[in-house]
Amino acid sequence: MDFKTEFKPYTIQPQKIEGRSFEIIDEEIGSHSYTAEQYPIVQRVIHSSADFELGKSLRFHLDAIQAGIHAIKTGKKIVTDIKMVSVGINKRRIEKFGCTIHEYITDEEVVKEARALNVTRSIIAMRKGIKEAEGGIFAIGNAPTALLELIRLIKQGAPKPGLIIGFPVGFVSATESKEELMKLDIPFITNKGRKGGSTVAVAAVNAIAIMAERVE
Repeated sequence: MDFKTEFKPYTIQPQKIEGRSFEIIDEEIGSHSYTAEQYPIVQRVIHSSADFELGKSLRFHLDAIQAGIHAIKTGKKIVTDIKMVSVGINKRRIEKFGCTIHEYITDEEVVKEARALNVTRSIIAMRKGIKEAEGGIFAIGNAPTALLELIRLIKQGAPKPGLIIGFPVGFVSATESKEELMKLDIPFITNKGRKGGSTVAVAAVNAIAIMAERVE
């Protein structure tokens, strides 16, 4: 079967599919209060999730976008909570600036220490990451414990990330971890409520990377 012939009425070119998707988002999103700087993040989050409610629940620190662009353009590290986030980030875009992606949850030392302390690997992974990625981007798309530990470490005087992208998902502590993040005086992108996930965190990082490419 020739796919192009069999499915003539459908768009099959990736650029056209993405372009049409963004047109539909613009048509259907309705009124919102996001700035021109913030809206591309909202677009990509909705594009990744097909969830307008989630898109409209996003919250931004006033310096979030510029902080994220600066972190990428200056080659800072990107730390993720799980592999699903790290593999979704467009490496071609960030590596040209010298950025590297780090996911410590499978690190042997992290696994060993988490078992010894009887805590989640996400907690120990954040303790390792915060020491190695000052000024970088922390992208959390799964574990509320990772975000809560990151917040705790920052409050205790740990080196500050340049930007925290916090989209943990679920029923236990996900909402609360985001509320705590929004209390910090540090650049963040997050959302209100239980929704979130790896694809959402990836969408936010990739949107910022695109912006970084376009800034002289």
